[in-house]
Amino acid sequence: MSYITIGNNILNKNTRKRYLFRTLSIVAIALLNNACTTLGPDYKRPSMTLPDHYKEAAQQAHQATKSTSVNNIDVTAQWWQVYSDELLNNLLAQVEVDNYALQAVAARAKQARALFDISKAQQSPTVFVGGRNDFGLVATWEVDLWGRIQREVEASDATAQANIADYAAAKLSLQAQLAQNYFLLRVKDADIALLQSTLNSYQQSLQITKNKYAMGVLGRIDVAQAQAQLSTTQVQMHNVAVNRTQLEHAIALLLGKTPADFSIKAAEMHLAIPTMPIIPDDLPANLLIHRPDIAAAERRMAAASAQIGVAAAAAYPALELVAGISIRKIFLGGGELFAPIYTAGGTKATNSQAEAAYVEVVANYRQTVLNGFREVEDNLSTLRILSQAAKAQHEAVKASRKVVEISKNKYQAGVIDHQSIIIEQAFALNNERSALSILARRLVASVDLIKALGGGWQADVLSEKQGTAKSKE
Repeated sequence: MSYITIGNNILNKNTRKRYLFRTLSIVAIALLNNACTTLGPDYKRPSMTLPDHYKEAAQQAHQATKSTSVNNIDVTAQWWQVYSDELLNNLLAQVEVDNYALQAVAARAKQARALFDISKAQQSPTVFVGGRNDFGLVATWEVDLWGRIQREVEASDATAQANIADYAAAKLSLQAQLAQNYFLLRVKDADIALLQSTLNSYQQSLQITKNKYAMGVLGRIDVAQAQAQLSTTQVQMHNVAVNRTQLEHAIALLLGKTPADFSIKAAEMHLAIPTMPIIPDDLPANLLIHRPDIAAAERRMAAASAQIGVAAAAAYPALELVAGISIRKIFLGGGELFAPIYTAGGTKATNSQAEAAYVEVVANYRQTVLNGFREVEDNLSTLRILSQAAKAQHEAVKASRKVVEISKNKYQAGVIDHQSIIIEQAFALNNERSALSILARRLVASVDLIKALGGGWQADVLSEKQGTAKSKE
């Protein structure tokens, strides 16, 4: 690189003035160009035709009874409190602190922020000590003639914001996963309590059957049937216990703990069942500002748009200025202009790549938005249909309990045999367990709905945390 050097012991007075004037002229022109020329499109979020309400929400509101329950689904930052479970509240508070996967996402967001700071630093001169010849203190500055640096700053800023949104999406996903595992575990507790109560009854029935067999009232087949009923139910309870253990281990992992260091005490049946929240009529419909994954996709569009300007600027000259003072107090200054002449089509290809990358992220953004609305509708319909199923199953449970009661009376009166009552008891137990299964699916779907609605997140936090302006509509 060549420099224009100005100093009393090198140039005469007239030459020094002429070079100084030339240097200042270059700086002035550069600043003027820098203020007026920024290549590439100014980002504007692509428009989409979106609904202002949810189809399934309207059907749900039409069928549901109006309720002022405090357990309405409330999509806020503390959404899990609607389930009225203190242990769940405590567990979810630990996710952000202890989950290693979330810490990795946070580190990526921090790296993106650092890259933004690095790109922003390019807008200012770099000052260092030393250099070639006898420089004492020298400053270099690439003049942003065509807005390349400005677009790089915009791109890195948007990327950093996307990573912040990625962190929020990851946190919401992990919180939802923990809540769902916790609810499934509690339903398993209720299932185990139900099976244990049933086993106690079957154990008594087996003993009575054995006594009647000893008295010659019943045959060997009756004893075998009673034993089979007891053993089958024991196997069912062991299977549920395995599932509960695995759910407990999964929760431990979400909290950054080993299974050996974590446990959840089993709850009694009447305490195990979590509260099922009610869906309100006024669910937030603007997912663009409530879902962090949509916000992340939108910010990546802004970054890709800025990269088009970066690619366009590569086809134009670049100017680097140098100024300093040597250890001999000789003033130095100058600049060097670089202009691409022949790139064998590389510049055009770079522009094409940047434009195609923008088209790609726009398509990804629109698909993410559509997926978001689909997820909300899916879970609304799931909750609506399962609510109807729960009512029907509740009636089935009541009816099967009544059948068992009647069958016992008939059995004691000698109207039916022992096998008949065993069949009715098995049917009743299946109905009880089916009701628990429906409840588990409803609880999981309620969490999925809250997650699909964004979990109380707001896109405004991106500009607040990053300290930059919001995107244009």
